[in-house]
Amino acid sequence: MAGKRKNNPAGSTNTYRGDVLRVLGALKVATTDQIQRIGAPHLTFRHADKETPSKRKQARTASHTAALSDMRGHGLSENGGSTETGDALRNLTPKGLQAASYELNRPVTEMGSTARGAGSSGASHPMAVNETVIAMLRPKPNMARLAKDSAEVRAAAQAAVDSPDGIGTIASYWTEVPLPATGTWNAPGKGGAQADIVLTAPQDGVPLLFIEVDNCHETAEELADKLEKYARFFKRKVKDTDGKERPMWRTRWTVPEGRPGDVPHPPVLLVFNRIGERNPNRTVPRLMELTRHLWQGQRLPGGHHLYDRKIPIIAVGLNQLREHGPAGPVFARFGRSGPQTLLEAIGNPRREAADAREQEKAKARAAAYQAEMRRAAQEHAAKQAAEREARRPVCTGCGAKFTDTRWEAVQPKDWGATKDSHPHLCDDCKAGAVVSPAAGTKERQEPIRGEAGSDDFWPDPQRPVCTECGAAFTDERWKATKSVGWTASPAKRPSLCGDCDQRFEADLDRAWGVSPWQEERDQEQEPAVPEQKTGWLSRLRR
Repeated sequence: MAGKRKNNPAGSTNTYRGDVLRVLGALKVATTDQIQRIGAPHLTFRHADKETPSKRKQARTASHTAALSDMRGHGLSENGGSTETGDALRNLTPKGLQAASYELNRPVTEMGSTARGAGSSGASHPMAVNETVIAMLRPKPNMARLAKDSAEVRAAAQAAVDSPDGIGTIASYWTEVPLPATGTWNAPGKGGAQADIVLTAPQDGVPLLFIEVDNCHETAEELADKLEKYARFFKRKVKDTDGKERPMWRTRWTVPEGRPGDVPHPPVLLVFNRIGERNPNRTVPRLMELTRHLWQGQRLPGGHHLYDRKIPIIAVGLNQLREHGPAGPVFARFGRSGPQTLLEAIGNPRREAADAREQEKAKARAAAYQAEMRRAAQEHAAKQAAEREARRPVCTGCGAKFTDTRWEAVQPKDWGATKDSHPHLCDDCKAGAVVSPAAGTKERQEPIRGEAGSDDFWPDPQRPVCTECGAAFTDERWKATKSVGWTASPAKRPSLCGDCDQRFEADLDRAWGVSPWQEERDQEQEPAVPEQKTGWLSRLRR
């Protein structure tokens, strides 16, 4: 403990010194009250029972006051004057900015200046900027740090926790950021703007938002000129690390590309703090007319707009922002009627609704197409089934249609496969044809195609049928009429069965008395007359 007191005589802890570094690193200059409200909001509820506001403020800021005292001794912070109400302003030294860069996880080159001299004129604008950050941030108390406090304190803190959330953390905010129209980030040239606040909170739906705070001292023309500088900066392109040209702001901040034909510039929020003589209710309409070419989008038949290369400009009052926060419908976007929440104002809800409708229509069309394809497939399958049923063979014996198994069995097979013996009969009729009705024994099956018999050279694929009576050949007649090898059949009438062949022979005998075959046999029995040799002498004799 003695060592800690020696290093930090005011008795500050690392937690509160870290709060000071983070808040002053982001805001550049702030009061102890603002540091406490952002870094340790639970202290606001713990000391709510003090008698006067000054005593409550002194009690809740004591820890951060001690941290600032110790940090001033280390050369990290310094006093920067006072506000118009007499509150002391604090800012970081260059050494403090370097320490804050580690707390905020930012490059030192992006930390900005030390804001020395900001309190020489009361720092009314920096204070309005800080109050805007607090209103956007809406810090929530840590209920674990109030576990030992009274029920009234916990109830008040819980009400703050249950209120609408803010956007981002203190590390999501930059202040006094140069937007160079010429020059570089570290050495901006003339003609550029300087954003009061830059907010990056993609986790809360705000990838990039530029905020301008006006204490109602500037005219509409002055504000329009500032927005023109924003437009120049947004249009400026530089070569990125890959050698391709991109908008300069995209080389520092990451924002979704958007869709082709609707890629707006980052939005700009105007926060009006009514402490000056200007009335925002008269300034905003005039400003809308002066900047119409910067924000007006292209209306589509669906009722929504496209804002390609346009700047979404939104206006809100600081008092309304404090009361309702970013989730309240208090933001007025130029060109739209009625207040919206911040996310609706910086977005394009009508286009999103139109896209959702188109997606639903596309899904409906896809579903209808799929249903039509299924119906067509079913009709095609039914048609094929009907055509197949029409081709189904019918048994020549009983007239019944073949079963699928029987139909498959009688289909032509490859060479060497089994050939059905009765392809025109169903299974029942085939069984009756194979079994002899008289003897009850099986007939001899046809020889298998591709297998030669004992006296065959090439078997017939099917049992022959008599061309006269239509009866199938018996095995003996089939064998007698079968050709062997390349030799023709030895039978005289191989197309007739045995009975028809005998009847044909008998008819010839009755018609001529002697059959031609008998004449052939008689001629074969007569002795042959030797043929005389012919020569010169024989030809002379003739």
